[in-house]
Amino acid sequence: MAFQVSPGVNVSEIDATTVVPAVSTATGAIGGAFQWGPVDVLRQVSSEDELVEVYGKPDATTHLPFFTAANFLSYSNSLFVSRADAATLNSAVALNVDPLSCASNVKMKNEDHYFSTFHSASNADIAFAARYPGSRGNSLKVAIIANANASVFGSAPYHEFFDSAPGTSAWVAANHKSNANDEMHIAVIDEDGLFSGTPNTVLERFAYVSKATNAKDESGNSIYWKNVLYRSSRYVYGYGQNSETWGVAADSSHEFDGENLTISFIWGTDGTVTNGNVISAYDQFTSTENVDVSLVMTGGYGEAVAEKAIAIVDSRRDAVAFISPTYANVTATDPVTAVNNYRNALPSSSYAVMDSNWKYMYDKYNDTYRWVPCNGDVAGLCARTDADRDPWFSPAGFNRGQLKNVIKLAYNPSQANRDELYKKGVNPIVSFPGEGVVLYGDKTLLAKPSAFDRINVRRLFIVLEKAIARAAKASLFEFNDEFTRATFVNLVEPFLRTVQGRRGLYDFRVVCDETNNTPDVIDRNEFVGDIYIKPARSINFIQLNFVAVRTGVAFDEIVGRF
Repeated sequence: MAFQVSPGVNVSEIDATTVVPAVSTATGAIGGAFQWGPVDVLRQVSSEDELVEVYGKPDATTHLPFFTAANFLSYSNSLFVSRADAATLNSAVALNVDPLSCASNVKMKNEDHYFSTFHSASNADIAFAARYPGSRGNSLKVAIIANANASVFGSAPYHEFFDSAPGTSAWVAANHKSNANDEMHIAVIDEDGLFSGTPNTVLERFAYVSKATNAKDESGNSIYWKNVLYRSSRYVYGYGQNSETWGVAADSSHEFDGENLTISFIWGTDGTVTNGNVISAYDQFTSTENVDVSLVMTGGYGEAVAEKAIAIVDSRRDAVAFISPTYANVTATDPVTAVNNYRNALPSSSYAVMDSNWKYMYDKYNDTYRWVPCNGDVAGLCARTDADRDPWFSPAGFNRGQLKNVIKLAYNPSQANRDELYKKGVNPIVSFPGEGVVLYGDKTLLAKPSAFDRINVRRLFIVLEKAIARAAKASLFEFNDEFTRATFVNLVEPFLRTVQGRRGLYDFRVVCDETNNTPDVIDRNEFVGDIYIKPARSINFIQLNFVAVRTGVAFDEIVGRF
Protein backbone atom coordinates (compact mmCIF):
# COMPACT_ATOMS: atom_id res chain seq x y z
CA MET A 1 0.00 0.00 0.00
CA ALA A 2 1.05 3.62 -0.47
CA PHE A 3 2.98 5.31 2.33
CA GLN A 4 0.77 7.27 4.76
CA VAL A 5 1.78 9.54 7.63
CA SER A 6 -1.39 9.13 9.70
CA PRO A 7 -4.12 6.45 9.88
CA GLY A 8 -6.50 6.37 6.95
CA VAL A 9 -7.75 4.38 3.98
CA ASN A 10 -5.94 4.71 0.64
CA VAL A 11 -7.54 3.33 -2.51
CA SER A 12 -5.31 2.46 -5.47
CA GLU A 13 -6.10 0.96 -8.84
CA ILE A 14 -3.76 -1.42 -10.66
CA ASP A 15 -4.37 -2.21 -14.35
CA ALA A 16 -3.47 -5.84 -15.10
CA THR A 17 -5.49 -6.03 -18.32
CA THR A 18 -2.67 -5.29 -20.78
CA VAL A 19 -2.96 -7.25 -24.03
CA VAL A 20 -0.95 -7.50 -27.23
CA PRO A 21 -2.49 -4.82 -29.48
CA ALA A 22 -3.61 -5.15 -33.06
CA VAL A 23 -1.19 -3.44 -35.45
CA SER A 24 -1.62 -1.88 -38.87
CA THR A 25 -0.24 -3.91 -41.76
CA ALA A 26 -2.15 -2.59 -44.78
CA THR A 27 -1.19 1.10 -44.93
CA GLY A 28 0.62 2.08 -48.10
CA ALA A 29 3.22 4.77 -48.80
CA ILE A 30 4.41 6.45 -51.99
CA GLY A 31 6.45 9.50 -52.97
CA GLY A 32 6.59 11.27 -56.31
CA ALA A 33 5.58 14.16 -58.51
CA PHE A 34 1.96 15.32 -58.39
CA GLN A 35 0.12 18.30 -59.91
CA TRP A 36 -1.20 19.67 -56.64
CA GLY A 37 -1.08 19.10 -52.89
CA PRO A 38 1.34 19.77 -50.02
CA VAL A 39 5.08 19.16 -50.24
CA ASP A 40 7.52 18.29 -47.44
CA VAL A 41 4.69 16.72 -45.44
CA LEU A 42 2.64 13.52 -45.50
CA ARG A 43 -1.06 13.39 -46.25
CA GLN A 44 -3.23 10.29 -45.86
CA VAL A 45 -5.85 9.48 -48.49
CA SER A 46 -8.44 6.73 -48.44
CA SER A 47 -9.71 6.54 -52.04
CA GLU A 48 -8.87 7.49 -55.60
CA ASP A 49 -11.39 10.34 -55.44
CA GLU A 50 -9.60 11.75 -52.40
CA LEU A 51 -6.27 11.29 -54.16
CA VAL A 52 -7.55 13.47 -57.02
CA GLU A 53 -9.00 16.01 -54.59
CA VAL A 54 -5.75 16.43 -52.65
CA TYR A 55 -3.08 15.80 -55.31
CA GLY A 56 -4.79 16.58 -58.60
CA LYS A 57 -5.48 14.59 -61.73
CA PRO A 58 -2.62 12.84 -63.57
CA ASP A 59 -0.84 14.22 -66.61
CA ALA A 60 2.06 13.11 -68.78
CA THR A 61 4.62 13.86 -66.04
CA THR A 62 2.72 12.62 -62.98
CA HIS A 63 0.81 9.57 -64.21
CA LEU A 64 3.27 6.95 -62.91
CA PRO A 65 3.09 7.81 -59.18
CA PHE A 66 -0.58 8.75 -59.53
CA PHE A 67 -1.70 5.44 -61.03
CA THR A 68 0.59 3.43 -58.77
CA ALA A 69 -1.21 5.10 -55.86
CA ALA A 70 -4.64 4.75 -57.48
CA ASN A 71 -4.06 1.06 -58.24
CA PHE A 72 -3.11 0.44 -54.61
CA LEU A 73 -6.27 2.23 -53.44
CA SER A 74 -8.39 -0.09 -55.60
CA TYR A 75 -7.42 -2.84 -53.11
CA SER A 76 -7.01 -0.82 -49.90
CA ASN A 77 -8.24 2.36 -48.23
CA SER A 78 -5.20 3.80 -46.50
CA LEU A 79 -2.27 5.45 -48.26
CA PHE A 80 0.26 8.07 -47.18
CA VAL A 81 1.51 10.31 -50.00
CA SER A 82 4.66 12.44 -50.04
CA ARG A 83 4.72 14.94 -52.89
CA ALA A 84 8.18 15.68 -54.26
CA ASP A 85 9.44 19.25 -54.21
CA ALA A 86 11.45 20.85 -57.03
CA ALA A 87 13.65 23.93 -57.24
CA THR A 88 11.30 25.79 -59.59
CA LEU A 89 8.01 24.54 -58.16
CA ASN A 90 6.11 27.72 -57.26
CA SER A 91 2.63 28.75 -56.12
CA ALA A 92 0.26 30.81 -58.21
CA VAL A 93 -0.55 34.22 -56.73
CA ALA A 94 -3.31 36.82 -57.20
CA LEU A 95 -1.99 40.37 -57.49
CA ASN A 96 -3.71 43.72 -57.58
CA VAL A 97 -0.80 45.94 -58.66
CA ASP A 98 2.03 46.09 -61.16
CA PRO A 99 4.73 45.07 -61.75
CA LEU A 100 3.52 41.47 -61.75
CA SER A 101 7.05 40.10 -61.50
CA CYS A 102 7.21 41.03 -57.82
CA ALA A 103 5.75 37.66 -56.78
CA SER A 104 6.94 35.16 -59.37
CA ASN A 105 8.79 32.97 -56.86
CA VAL A 106 6.33 32.30 -54.04
CA LYS A 107 6.09 28.71 -52.75
CA MET A 108 3.46 27.67 -50.19
CA LYS A 109 4.76 24.18 -49.35
CA ASN A 110 2.15 23.13 -46.82
CA GLU A 111 -0.08 24.47 -44.04
CA ASP A 112 2.65 24.78 -41.42
CA HIS A 113 5.02 26.44 -43.88
CA TYR A 114 2.38 28.98 -44.86
CA PHE A 115 1.50 29.86 -41.27
CA SER A 116 5.09 30.20 -40.09
CA THR A 117 6.37 32.09 -43.14
CA PHE A 118 3.56 33.87 -44.98
CA HIS A 119 0.54 34.34 -42.71
CA SER A 120 1.87 37.53 -41.13
CA ALA A 121 3.52 38.90 -44.27
CA SER A 122 2.76 42.57 -44.84
CA ASN A 123 3.56 42.85 -48.55
CA ALA A 124 0.85 45.25 -49.69
CA ASP A 125 1.04 44.05 -53.32
CA ILE A 126 -0.25 40.53 -52.89
CA ALA A 127 -3.63 39.52 -51.64
CA PHE A 128 -3.85 35.75 -52.23
CA ALA A 129 -1.76 32.68 -53.09
CA ALA A 130 -2.75 29.20 -54.25
CA ARG A 131 -2.77 26.80 -51.34
CA TYR A 132 -0.21 24.51 -52.95
CA PRO A 133 2.51 25.03 -55.56
CA GLY A 134 2.12 24.09 -59.19
CA SER A 135 0.74 25.42 -62.47
CA ARG A 136 -2.68 24.05 -61.59
CA GLY A 137 -3.12 27.03 -59.29
CA ASN A 138 -3.16 29.30 -62.34
CA SER A 139 -6.69 28.07 -62.97
CA LEU A 140 -7.94 30.00 -59.93
CA LYS A 141 -9.45 33.45 -59.60
CA VAL A 142 -10.74 35.37 -56.58
CA ALA A 143 -13.56 37.90 -56.41
CA ILE A 144 -13.49 40.29 -53.43
CA ILE A 145 -16.51 42.39 -52.50
CA ALA A 146 -15.30 44.84 -49.87
CA ASN A 147 -17.36 47.97 -50.60
CA ALA A 148 -20.23 48.44 -48.14
CA ASN A 149 -22.32 50.54 -50.52
CA ALA A 150 -25.49 48.57 -51.35
CA SER A 151 -25.83 50.03 -54.83
CA VAL A 152 -22.23 49.20 -55.65
CA PHE A 153 -22.76 45.68 -54.29
CA GLY A 154 -25.44 44.99 -56.89
CA SER A 155 -23.01 45.50 -59.76
CA ALA A 156 -20.08 43.62 -58.25
CA PRO A 157 -19.02 40.40 -60.05
CA TYR A 158 -20.31 37.27 -58.29
CA HIS A 159 -22.48 39.31 -55.90
CA GLU A 160 -25.35 36.88 -56.54
CA PHE A 161 -23.55 34.28 -54.41
CA PHE A 162 -23.93 36.46 -51.29
CA ASP A 163 -27.07 37.63 -49.48
CA SER A 164 -26.25 41.30 -49.00
CA ALA A 165 -23.50 43.90 -49.07
CA PRO A 166 -20.75 43.61 -46.47
CA GLY A 167 -20.79 46.07 -43.59
CA THR A 168 -19.57 46.12 -40.02
CA SER A 169 -19.25 42.83 -38.15
CA ALA A 170 -21.30 42.48 -34.97
CA TRP A 171 -18.18 42.02 -32.83
CA VAL A 172 -16.43 45.14 -34.15
CA ALA A 173 -19.65 47.18 -33.84
CA ALA A 174 -20.21 46.05 -30.25
CA ASN A 175 -16.62 46.43 -29.09
CA HIS A 176 -15.15 49.27 -31.13
CA LYS A 177 -17.11 51.15 -33.78
CA SER A 178 -20.52 50.82 -35.41
CA ASN A 179 -19.49 51.99 -38.88
CA ALA A 180 -16.03 50.46 -39.29
CA ASN A 181 -17.04 48.59 -42.49
CA ASP A 182 -14.63 45.77 -41.72
CA GLU A 183 -16.57 43.05 -43.52
CA MET A 184 -16.00 41.68 -47.02
CA HIS A 185 -16.99 38.69 -49.16
CA ILE A 186 -14.55 36.37 -50.95
CA ALA A 187 -15.39 33.96 -53.78
CA VAL A 188 -12.87 31.44 -55.14
CA ILE A 189 -13.48 30.67 -58.81
CA ASP A 190 -12.12 27.92 -61.08
CA GLU A 191 -11.49 30.25 -64.00
CA ASP A 192 -9.98 27.65 -66.35
CA GLY A 193 -11.90 24.63 -65.08
CA LEU A 194 -8.90 22.51 -64.03
CA PHE A 195 -10.40 21.74 -60.61
CA SER A 196 -14.10 21.39 -61.40
CA GLY A 197 -14.04 20.54 -65.09
CA THR A 198 -16.16 23.60 -65.89
CA PRO A 199 -14.59 27.04 -66.41
CA ASN A 200 -15.71 29.83 -64.06
CA THR A 201 -17.24 27.49 -61.51
CA VAL A 202 -17.45 29.05 -58.05
CA LEU A 203 -15.54 26.61 -55.84
CA GLU A 204 -15.86 28.37 -52.47
CA ARG A 205 -17.41 31.46 -50.94
CA PHE A 206 -16.64 33.12 -47.65
CA ALA A 207 -19.24 35.65 -46.57
CA TYR A 208 -18.84 38.47 -44.03
CA VAL A 209 -15.21 37.80 -43.20
CA SER A 210 -13.37 40.68 -41.59
CA LYS A 211 -10.40 42.87 -42.51
CA ALA A 212 -9.77 43.39 -38.78
CA THR A 213 -7.25 41.03 -37.20
CA ASN A 214 -9.15 40.96 -33.89
CA ALA A 215 -12.69 40.39 -35.21
CA LYS A 216 -14.60 37.35 -33.91
CA ASP A 217 -17.92 35.60 -34.40
CA GLU A 218 -20.48 34.92 -31.68
CA SER A 219 -18.57 31.78 -30.61
CA GLY A 220 -15.30 33.63 -30.21
CA ASN A 221 -13.70 32.26 -33.40
CA SER A 222 -11.60 34.57 -35.54
CA ILE A 223 -13.31 35.88 -38.67
CA TYR A 224 -10.18 37.69 -39.88
CA TRP A 225 -10.06 36.87 -43.59
CA LYS A 226 -6.60 35.26 -43.53
CA ASN A 227 -7.56 33.02 -40.61
CA VAL A 228 -10.83 31.97 -42.25
CA LEU A 229 -9.05 30.99 -45.47
CA TYR A 230 -6.32 29.18 -43.55
CA ARG A 231 -8.96 27.22 -41.62
CA SER A 232 -11.49 26.52 -44.31
CA SER A 233 -10.30 27.00 -47.90
CA ARG A 234 -9.10 24.04 -49.94
CA TYR A 235 -7.62 26.24 -52.65
CA VAL A 236 -6.18 29.57 -51.44
CA TYR A 237 -4.43 31.41 -48.63
CA GLY A 238 -4.47 35.04 -47.68
CA TYR A 239 -1.01 36.38 -48.38
CA GLY A 240 0.02 39.95 -47.67
CA GLN A 241 -2.78 42.51 -47.68
CA ASN A 242 -4.64 44.65 -50.19
CA SER A 243 -3.78 47.83 -48.29
CA GLU A 244 -2.52 48.76 -44.86
CA THR A 245 -6.11 48.68 -43.61
CA TRP A 246 -6.58 44.99 -44.50
CA GLY A 247 -4.76 43.50 -41.58
CA VAL A 248 -4.88 45.79 -38.56
CA ALA A 249 -6.86 45.53 -35.36
CA ALA A 250 -10.16 47.35 -35.10
CA ASP A 251 -10.35 50.21 -32.59
CA SER A 252 -12.70 53.06 -31.76
CA SER A 253 -11.44 55.32 -34.53
CA HIS A 254 -10.51 52.95 -37.36
CA GLU A 255 -12.49 52.75 -40.60
CA PHE A 256 -11.61 50.06 -43.13
CA ASP A 257 -11.52 50.90 -46.81
CA GLY A 258 -13.57 48.97 -49.33
CA GLU A 259 -12.74 47.95 -52.87
CA ASN A 260 -14.25 45.32 -55.14
CA LEU A 261 -11.65 43.29 -57.03
CA THR A 262 -11.56 40.30 -59.35
CA ILE A 263 -8.05 38.91 -59.73
CA SER A 264 -6.71 35.91 -61.66
CA PHE A 265 -3.89 33.78 -60.31
CA ILE A 266 -0.57 33.66 -62.16
CA TRP A 267 3.04 32.49 -61.76
CA GLY A 268 2.30 28.94 -60.64
CA THR A 269 4.99 26.61 -62.04
CA ASP A 270 5.54 22.86 -61.85
CA GLY A 271 9.30 22.73 -62.10
CA THR A 272 11.24 19.62 -63.08
CA VAL A 273 11.13 16.86 -60.46
CA THR A 274 14.38 14.91 -60.40
CA ASN A 275 15.16 11.52 -58.90
CA GLY A 276 16.89 13.41 -56.12
CA ASN A 277 13.65 15.28 -55.39
CA VAL A 278 11.73 11.99 -55.27
CA ILE A 279 14.32 10.43 -52.97
CA SER A 280 13.93 13.43 -50.64
CA ALA A 281 10.17 12.88 -50.67
CA TYR A 282 10.74 9.32 -49.41
CA ASP A 283 12.63 10.71 -46.42
CA GLN A 284 9.20 11.44 -44.93
CA PHE A 285 8.76 7.66 -44.41
CA THR A 286 12.02 7.05 -42.57
CA SER A 287 10.87 7.40 -38.96
CA THR A 288 8.74 4.67 -37.37
CA GLU A 289 7.71 7.16 -34.68
CA ASN A 290 6.38 9.76 -37.13
CA VAL A 291 4.40 7.56 -39.50
CA ASP A 292 3.09 4.00 -39.36
CA VAL A 293 3.29 2.50 -42.86
CA SER A 294 3.65 -1.10 -43.99
CA LEU A 295 3.73 -1.21 -47.79
CA VAL A 296 6.14 1.19 -49.53
CA MET A 297 5.67 1.52 -53.30
CA THR A 298 8.19 2.97 -55.73
CA GLY A 299 6.11 3.87 -58.79
CA GLY A 300 8.21 3.73 -61.96
CA TYR A 301 11.17 5.83 -60.87
CA GLY A 302 13.95 3.30 -61.31
CA GLU A 303 16.95 1.97 -59.46
CA ALA A 304 17.91 4.98 -57.30
CA VAL A 305 14.42 5.32 -55.82
CA ALA A 306 14.14 1.53 -55.41
CA GLU A 307 17.40 1.50 -53.44
CA LYS A 308 16.12 4.36 -51.29
CA ALA A 309 12.91 2.47 -50.52
CA ILE A 310 14.86 -0.68 -49.62
CA ALA A 311 17.14 1.34 -47.34
CA ILE A 312 14.09 2.79 -45.59
CA VAL A 313 12.38 -0.56 -44.93
CA ASP A 314 15.65 -2.22 -43.92
CA SER A 315 16.07 0.52 -41.33
CA ARG A 316 12.43 0.54 -40.17
CA ARG A 317 12.09 -3.27 -40.10
CA ASP A 318 8.31 -3.00 -39.96
CA ALA A 319 7.48 -2.44 -43.63
CA VAL A 320 8.05 -3.98 -47.06
CA ALA A 321 9.17 -2.17 -50.23
CA PHE A 322 7.53 -3.07 -53.55
CA ILE A 323 9.58 -2.65 -56.71
CA SER A 324 8.95 -3.06 -60.42
CA PRO A 325 11.52 -3.14 -63.22
CA THR A 326 11.71 -0.11 -65.52
CA TYR A 327 9.60 0.24 -68.64
CA ALA A 328 12.77 -0.14 -70.71
CA ASN A 329 13.40 -3.50 -69.03
CA VAL A 330 9.97 -4.96 -69.76
CA THR A 331 9.95 -3.75 -73.39
CA ALA A 332 13.49 -4.91 -74.17
CA THR A 333 14.18 -7.48 -76.87
CA ASP A 334 14.89 -9.99 -74.08
CA PRO A 335 12.78 -8.73 -71.15
CA VAL A 336 13.62 -11.64 -68.84
CA THR A 337 17.35 -10.96 -69.03
CA ALA A 338 16.79 -7.20 -68.71
CA VAL A 339 14.55 -7.65 -65.66
CA ASN A 340 17.01 -10.03 -64.02
CA ASN A 341 19.86 -7.61 -64.66
CA TYR A 342 17.83 -4.88 -62.98
CA ARG A 343 17.23 -7.14 -60.00
CA ASN A 344 20.95 -7.96 -59.79
CA ALA A 345 21.70 -4.25 -59.34
CA LEU A 346 19.51 -4.11 -56.23
CA PRO A 347 20.61 -5.19 -52.74
CA SER A 348 19.50 -8.39 -51.06
CA SER A 349 16.70 -7.79 -48.54
CA SER A 350 13.89 -9.80 -47.02
CA TYR A 351 12.00 -6.50 -46.65
CA ALA A 352 11.74 -5.95 -50.42
CA VAL A 353 9.56 -7.59 -53.07
CA MET A 354 10.04 -7.26 -56.82
CA ASP A 355 7.54 -8.08 -59.54
CA SER A 356 8.31 -8.65 -63.22
CA ASN A 357 5.94 -6.48 -65.22
CA TRP A 358 4.06 -3.34 -66.28
CA LYS A 359 0.39 -3.25 -67.22
CA TYR A 360 -1.54 -1.30 -69.84
CA MET A 361 -4.55 0.49 -68.34
CA TYR A 362 -7.10 3.17 -69.21
CA ASP A 363 -6.56 6.73 -68.00
CA LYS A 364 -10.10 8.07 -67.60
CA TYR A 365 -8.87 11.54 -66.71
CA ASN A 366 -7.18 12.09 -70.09
CA ASP A 367 -9.07 9.57 -72.23
CA THR A 368 -5.94 7.67 -73.12
CA TYR A 369 -4.07 4.50 -72.21
CA ARG A 370 -0.97 4.30 -70.00
CA TRP A 371 1.77 1.83 -69.21
CA VAL A 372 2.03 1.62 -65.42
CA PRO A 373 4.33 -0.49 -63.17
CA CYS A 374 2.67 -3.25 -61.18
CA ASN A 375 4.20 -2.58 -57.74
CA GLY A 376 1.09 -0.67 -56.64
CA ASP A 377 -1.02 -3.72 -57.47
CA VAL A 378 1.29 -6.14 -55.66
CA ALA A 379 1.27 -3.96 -52.55
CA GLY A 380 -2.50 -3.76 -52.95
CA LEU A 381 -2.78 -7.55 -53.08
CA CYS A 382 -0.98 -7.69 -49.73
CA ALA A 383 -3.41 -5.13 -48.29
CA ARG A 384 -6.39 -7.05 -49.64
CA THR A 385 -4.99 -10.31 -48.23
CA ASP A 386 -4.77 -8.61 -44.82
CA ALA A 387 -8.43 -7.63 -45.06
CA ASP A 388 -9.70 -10.97 -46.35
CA ARG A 389 -7.42 -13.29 -44.40
CA ASP A 390 -4.26 -12.27 -42.49
CA PRO A 391 -0.83 -10.79 -43.32
CA TRP A 392 0.81 -14.20 -43.02
CA PHE A 393 -1.12 -15.57 -45.99
CA SER A 394 0.62 -15.38 -49.36
CA PRO A 395 -0.81 -12.67 -51.67
CA ALA A 396 0.01 -14.74 -54.77
CA GLY A 397 -1.92 -17.27 -56.79
CA PHE A 398 -5.44 -17.70 -58.09
CA ASN A 399 -7.15 -17.29 -54.70
CA ARG A 400 -5.67 -13.94 -53.69
CA GLY A 401 -3.32 -12.83 -56.49
CA GLN A 402 -5.68 -11.52 -59.19
CA LEU A 403 -4.68 -8.06 -60.48
CA LYS A 404 -7.30 -5.46 -61.37
CA ASN A 405 -7.70 -3.08 -64.32
CA VAL A 406 -5.32 -4.82 -66.71
CA ILE A 407 -5.83 -4.55 -70.46
CA LYS A 408 -2.58 -6.31 -71.30
CA LEU A 409 0.91 -6.92 -69.91
CA ALA A 410 4.17 -5.64 -71.37
CA TYR A 411 5.16 -9.29 -71.83
CA ASN A 412 3.71 -12.59 -70.70
CA PRO A 413 6.45 -14.87 -69.26
CA SER A 414 6.36 -18.53 -70.22
CA GLN A 415 7.12 -21.35 -67.78
CA ALA A 416 10.78 -21.23 -68.80
CA ASN A 417 10.80 -17.43 -68.35
CA ARG A 418 9.17 -17.77 -64.94
CA ASP A 419 11.83 -20.26 -63.88
CA GLU A 420 14.57 -17.77 -64.74
CA LEU A 421 12.83 -14.90 -62.97
CA TYR A 422 12.00 -16.89 -59.85
CA LYS A 423 15.56 -18.04 -59.38
CA LYS A 424 16.50 -14.36 -59.01
CA GLY A 425 13.69 -13.65 -56.55
CA VAL A 426 11.54 -11.84 -59.14
CA ASN A 427 7.84 -12.65 -58.86
CA PRO A 428 6.29 -13.23 -62.29
CA ILE A 429 3.02 -11.55 -63.20
CA VAL A 430 1.30 -13.75 -65.74
CA SER A 431 -1.82 -13.60 -67.89
CA PHE A 432 -3.56 -16.99 -68.04
CA PRO A 433 -6.25 -17.33 -70.73
CA GLY A 434 -9.65 -17.38 -69.10
CA GLU A 435 -8.17 -17.03 -65.61
CA GLY A 436 -6.99 -13.42 -65.50
CA VAL A 437 -3.71 -11.73 -64.63
CA VAL A 438 -2.07 -13.27 -61.57
CA LEU A 439 0.85 -12.62 -59.26
CA TYR A 440 2.58 -15.98 -59.65
CA GLY A 441 5.26 -15.87 -56.99
CA ASP A 442 5.76 -14.82 -53.38
CA LYS A 443 9.49 -14.35 -52.93
CA THR A 444 11.32 -11.50 -51.26
CA LEU A 445 14.63 -10.13 -52.53
CA LEU A 446 16.61 -12.04 -49.90
CA ALA A 447 19.41 -13.69 -51.86
CA LYS A 448 20.27 -16.51 -49.44
CA PRO A 449 17.94 -19.49 -48.85
CA SER A 450 15.88 -18.79 -45.74
CA ALA A 451 12.34 -18.81 -44.41
CA PHE A 452 12.47 -15.04 -44.87
CA ASP A 453 12.75 -15.33 -48.64
CA ARG A 454 8.93 -15.62 -48.70
CA ILE A 455 6.54 -12.68 -48.42
CA ASN A 456 4.18 -14.39 -45.98
CA VAL A 457 6.97 -15.28 -43.52
CA ARG A 458 8.47 -11.80 -43.63
CA ARG A 459 5.08 -10.20 -43.03
CA LEU A 460 4.24 -12.71 -40.28
CA PHE A 461 7.36 -11.68 -38.36
CA ILE A 462 6.63 -7.99 -38.94
CA VAL A 463 3.23 -8.48 -37.28
CA LEU A 464 4.64 -10.51 -34.39
CA GLU A 465 7.58 -8.19 -33.74
CA LYS A 466 5.53 -5.00 -34.06
CA ALA A 467 2.66 -6.16 -31.85
CA ILE A 468 4.75 -7.84 -29.14
CA ALA A 469 7.22 -4.93 -29.02
CA ARG A 470 4.36 -2.54 -28.33
CA ALA A 471 2.97 -4.81 -25.64
CA ALA A 472 6.42 -5.19 -24.07
CA LYS A 473 6.55 -1.46 -23.35
CA ALA A 474 4.31 -2.22 -20.37
CA SER A 475 7.32 -3.97 -18.78
CA LEU A 476 9.57 -0.92 -19.00
CA PHE A 477 10.67 0.39 -15.57
CA GLU A 478 9.18 -2.61 -13.78
CA PHE A 479 11.35 -4.95 -11.70
CA ASN A 480 13.08 -7.79 -13.51
CA ASP A 481 11.70 -10.47 -11.21
CA GLU A 482 9.67 -13.63 -11.50
CA PHE A 483 6.36 -11.75 -11.43
CA THR A 484 7.24 -9.43 -14.33
CA ARG A 485 8.63 -12.30 -16.39
CA ALA A 486 5.53 -14.42 -15.81
CA THR A 487 3.34 -11.45 -16.73
CA PHE A 488 5.22 -11.07 -20.01
CA VAL A 489 4.87 -14.77 -20.86
CA ASN A 490 1.16 -14.70 -20.03
CA LEU A 491 0.81 -11.67 -22.30
CA VAL A 492 2.58 -13.14 -25.31
CA GLU A 493 1.45 -16.77 -25.32
CA PRO A 494 -2.30 -16.11 -25.84
CA PHE A 495 -1.47 -13.82 -28.77
CA LEU A 496 0.72 -16.46 -30.39
CA ARG A 497 -1.94 -19.12 -29.83
CA THR A 498 -4.37 -16.88 -31.70
CA VAL A 499 -1.95 -16.52 -34.61
CA GLN A 500 -1.42 -20.28 -34.57
CA GLY A 501 -5.16 -20.83 -34.64
CA ARG A 502 -5.37 -18.53 -37.66
CA ARG A 503 -2.77 -20.70 -39.47
CA GLY A 504 0.11 -18.24 -39.19
CA LEU A 505 2.55 -20.60 -37.46
CA TYR A 506 2.95 -24.27 -36.71
CA ASP A 507 4.35 -24.02 -33.20
CA PHE A 508 6.02 -21.59 -30.79
CA ARG A 509 7.72 -21.30 -27.42
CA VAL A 510 8.24 -18.28 -25.16
CA VAL A 511 11.20 -18.30 -22.77
CA CYS A 512 11.45 -15.53 -20.20
CA ASP A 513 12.89 -16.80 -16.93
CA GLU A 514 16.13 -16.98 -14.97
CA THR A 515 17.82 -18.93 -17.79
CA ASN A 516 17.93 -15.89 -20.11
CA ASN A 517 17.49 -13.18 -17.45
CA THR A 518 20.68 -13.98 -15.59
CA PRO A 519 22.07 -11.85 -12.74
CA ASP A 520 24.36 -10.11 -15.24
CA VAL A 521 21.37 -9.23 -17.45
CA ILE A 522 19.42 -7.94 -14.45
CA ASP A 523 22.36 -5.86 -13.24
CA ARG A 524 22.54 -4.18 -16.66
CA ASN A 525 18.89 -3.17 -16.26
CA GLU A 526 17.95 -5.37 -19.19
CA PHE A 527 15.05 -7.74 -19.80
CA VAL A 528 15.17 -10.67 -22.24
CA GLY A 529 12.31 -12.56 -23.82
CA ASP A 530 13.13 -15.30 -26.34
CA ILE A 531 10.29 -16.17 -28.70
CA TYR A 532 10.76 -19.25 -30.91
CA ILE A 533 8.53 -19.50 -33.98
CA LYS A 534 7.89 -22.23 -36.55
CA PRO A 535 6.35 -20.14 -39.36
CA ALA A 536 3.74 -21.60 -41.68
CA ARG A 537 5.05 -22.07 -45.22
CA SER A 538 3.20 -21.32 -48.45
CA ILE A 539 3.00 -24.00 -51.14
CA ASN A 540 5.11 -23.11 -54.16
CA PHE A 541 5.44 -26.50 -55.79
CA ILE A 542 2.79 -29.20 -56.20
CA GLN A 543 3.61 -32.77 -57.17
CA LEU A 544 0.64 -34.92 -58.22
CA ASN A 545 1.37 -38.63 -58.69
CA PHE A 546 -1.16 -40.64 -60.64
CA VAL A 547 -0.42 -44.35 -60.29
CA ALA A 548 -2.17 -46.93 -62.43
CA VAL A 549 -2.51 -50.36 -60.80
CA ARG A 550 -3.83 -53.73 -61.89
CA THR A 551 -7.41 -54.63 -61.02
CA GLY A 552 -6.51 -57.32 -58.52
CA VAL A 553 -3.97 -55.26 -56.54
CA ALA A 554 -4.90 -54.00 -53.08
CA PHE A 555 -4.06 -50.28 -52.62
CA ASP A 556 -2.50 -50.97 -49.21
CA GLU A 557 0.18 -52.98 -50.95
CA ILE A 558 1.48 -50.05 -53.06
CA VAL A 559 0.62 -46.80 -51.23
CA GLY A 560 3.82 -45.01 -50.23
CA ARG A 561 6.08 -47.09 -52.47
CA PHE A 562 6.45 -44.53 -55.27
